[in-house]
Amino acid sequence: MKTYMTLGTCSKAINYEVVDGVVTKCEFVGGCPGNTRGVARLVIGRKVEDVIALLKGISCRGNTSCPDQLARALEQEQGLVV
Repeated sequence: MKTYMTLGTCSKAINYEVVDGVVTKCEFVGGCPGNTRGVARLVIGRKVEDVIALLKGISCRGNTSCPDQLARALEQEQGLVV
């Protein structure tokens, strides 16, 4: 699993795994437990590009959110963001 350190959210990190372009594991460290567990379950089994399209740009506090941070982590995984 890889770890992405979040910025500007209640969660502190996201642990995730991608195999052949599909999210196979996802867990948030911290944050609102019900929401982050729900998001994590919903993304497992989805293609990375689909998860990015669904979650990118969702805001909560400020200009980001836990789902948006997951999209950013996956963009970084694909080399879309440096």
